[in-house]
Amino acid sequence: MNEEKVLSVVIPVYNERDTIARVIEKVRGCGVKTEIIIVDDYSTDGTRELLKGELKGKADKVLYHKVNRGKGVALRHGFSAATGDFVVVQDADLEYDPSDFARLIQPFISGECDADAVYGSRYLRSNRFRVDGFYHELGNKMLTTLSNICSNLSLSDMETCYKMFRREVIQSVQLKEDRFGFEPEVTARLARKRCRIYEVPISYHPRTFEEGKKIGVADAFRALYCIIKYNFFVKN
Repeated sequence: MNEEKVLSVVIPVYNERDTIARVIEKVRGCGVKTEIIIVDDYSTDGTRELLKGELKGKADKVLYHKVNRGKGVALRHGFSAATGDFVVVQDADLEYDPSDFARLIQPFISGECDADAVYGSRYLRSNRFRVDGFYHELGNKMLTTLSNICSNLSLSDMETCYKMFRREVIQSVQLKEDRFGFEPEVTARLARKRCRIYEVPISYHPRTFEEGKKIGVADAFRALYCIIKYNFFVKN
């Protein structure tokens, strides 16, 4: 691993008091030199107080929103603050394992791929994978298939959280979606820019809705809307 390369890890946070400390710990121990950027999207469960108190100084940058604005806004804020060579999205729960960063970063630094973006696929199952609910997985795969049809890509997991980018690439993308429409929007915009996208398998340990999963049916319909909008009706 080239230790001179820095990975900016953008963590959007909303009401993750029970997991944020462990996520920071796992990112710090991932084996890659990191810049941790937390964006607190006006948490009301004590997460914000934890970041200002017990966890103060654990992240390199902590950005606070005065109102809840959505994951997409939090990501744009975090991307704009990134200074590393590469940028990756890390959710503030424990569904995704930062130990996979070393795998994700390889297509950027190997000298063979020259990647602009790398997606961590939950469905290229050569790694640890907790079985998810059938209908949730089916929905993800249907959205990925429609995204592929519209963008002429061949991804296996468009909706994955683990998307890693060259910093200059993601900072050049004019993102608009405020909530979970980020996934199909950024994919469509990368495809339109003809970016070189790679996929690698990752571990996945999904939460149930009872455990705090936040994406619902309304977000799936928004994703459908975004796939059509950003592949066919938005030029830049």
